[in-house]
Parts: sequence; structure tokens; C-alpha cells
Amino acid sequence: MDCDLAFAEIPSSPLAPSVSPVRIHYRDVGEGPPIVFLHGGWGYEIYPFDRQIETLGSRHRIVIPDRSGYGGSGSLRVLPTDFHRRAMEETRAVIDALGIERPVLWGHSDGAIIALLLGLAAPDRIAGAIVEATHYDKYKPSSRAFFEGIIANPQALGGGVASVMAREHGDRWPQIIDMHSRTWLRIAEQVASPAEDFYDGRLGDLTVPVLVVHGARDPRTEPGELDALRMALAGAGPRVDLERTQGSAPTTRFVILPEGGHSPHSEGATANEVTRVAQEFIEARGGTPR
Repeated sequence: MDCDLAFAEIPSSPLAPSVSPVRIHYRDVGEGPPIVFLHGGWGYEIYPFDRQIETLGSRHRIVIPDRSGYGGSGSLRVLPTDFHRRAMEETRAVIDALGIERPVLWGHSDGAIIALLLGLAAPDRIAGAIVEATHYDKYKPSSRAFFEGIIANPQALGGGVASVMAREHGDRWPQIIDMHSRTWLRIAEQVASPAEDFYDGRLGDLTVPVLVVHGARDPRTEPGELDALRMALAGAGPRVDLERTQGSAPTTRFVILPEGGHSPHSEGATANEVTRVAQEFIEARGGTPR
């Protein structure tokens, strides 16, 4: 199923404070209750949503915006350490500009943080959130060597990654991942405590339904990070369940995939299962206006 490519115009974005108006490139496919997919820190194409589009696009409208700094949207010279919150505000503005009524957000990696932040900031604007490969901790010691390696030699990622990144971002792709890596290192350096999280300890205040999808082999997950996420979400709604409870859908559900890595939705071993559980969640939410 082919995506239409278009631009949304918003008056301003905290990600690009010196630009007005801001043009956001987005992919648009299908019709029906809306799903908005929020990409991770390297952009959309490296972890494409193709399998989910094929399954869900016949019954849902799927919108995939490029955040400022990525793909067809405008470039950035600086990525501040609070870029997730800035991107949340940009995402809300894009949803408003496109007239999308209460979508289900599906956020991957950085996009998952953004989805949860939007759920906290504007719960009336979304029907639910699927958060995949999300991050809870700001302090990421196990990932430090990974980010430092990218900064030292982005070409070491390999020709396959480089070609995908170049196809989406052009010649600026090494700068994108360099800037992203340096910002993640700065986030870790600026924490007041190793226990500091991206949500200011407020995840228990979430009132929107959440599906947490995570690969057990995700290399960007710190030891104990999933447990901390689970505990934080335990206060969101009635309870947190690992499996669907008899007769009703839990407010928050965790699906941990033993064979999954950092992008279960696009990995061969896990993509079908991710699509299945996500479809269950989406159909239960409806994603339609009240």
C-alpha cells in the first residue's frame, strides 16, 4: 500500500525556534480511525512501518510525520537535551493542523517518549499510546560506548545502514546521528541522579490506555529499566497487567518479546506478533471521537 507524501504547516515549533512557519513532511495512507506513528532518533526509513501499513492501512488512516531535523522536514543545527518535550509540542501542533481526532499514537524509541509525554500533557487529544522500545532512564551507562563509537566513526555502522540513512536524509545523515548521539550523552551527563526519568516521576498520572511493546534483547535498555517503567506505570489506571484480564482490557499492558531487539515492529522474528497485539489494542480503543 503506497503512502501519499505531503507537508503540514504549523506556525512554530520549539524544535526550530527561529523558523516560522514550520513545514513538516508526513506520510499518509488509508482511511478510518487514525494512527500516528512517531519515529525514533535516526528517522523513519531505518525502521519502517511497512508491515503494519499493509495490515492496518485498509481500516485505519496512518500518518507518519518527520520531526523537524529529519527526512523531508527542515534541518536542525542544534538538538537540545529537552528535545523530547519540544517534539511533543511539535507533534501536538501537527495533529491539530491535520485535524486528526483522538488518534492512537504509536511511538518507537524516542518517539515512544514523545507519545508518553503527549499522553501526560493532553490526554483528551489521544485515544491511547503504543510505546515500543521506549526509554525510562535518562542515565544510560550501557549505551555510552555505542554513542561514542557513532561519534568517532558513523561509517562503521555499515553500508546498508548508510544507504538507508542517505536515501532518507541525504548527505546530512552523519550529522543527524552525530548530533543525536551527542545529545544523548549530554542528557546522561546532566542528570541530578541516576534514577532521574524522562517523565519527572509522573507516569503514574497517565489516564490514557498504554500498550508497552519491548524486545527482551533491546541493547538500549539498561538493567532494571523495564522494571522501573513497570513500577512507574503501575499507578496509571486501575492496575498493570502482563496479559489481558478476563472480560476486560487492562489499562496498561506489557508485551515483552523474547526474540525482539530495538525495533520489534520491523524485525522478522517479531513483526507479526507486534502487529497482532497492536491491532487488538487499536481496535479496542477505536481511535474515534467521543
